[in-house]
Amino acid sequence: MKTENEVSVPEVETPLRDDERQPCEVWTRVMGYHRPTTSFNLGKQGEFAERKYFREGRSNHE
Repeated sequence: MKTENEVSVPEVETPLRDDERQPCEVWTRVMGYHRPTTSFNLGKQGEFAERKYFREGRSNHE
């Protein structure tokens, strides 16, 4: 619902140049704390790339 002071402004998509974009930083949990993957050494970056993600199902334990 618009109030009387609101003005409709059409949304215009303004493309950004690559130098105007902000890099997306990926963080992960390591040994109980969070840290950015950019701070990983070469070996840890390789381990991170090889991770397999899974979803654990419900337990049948009664």
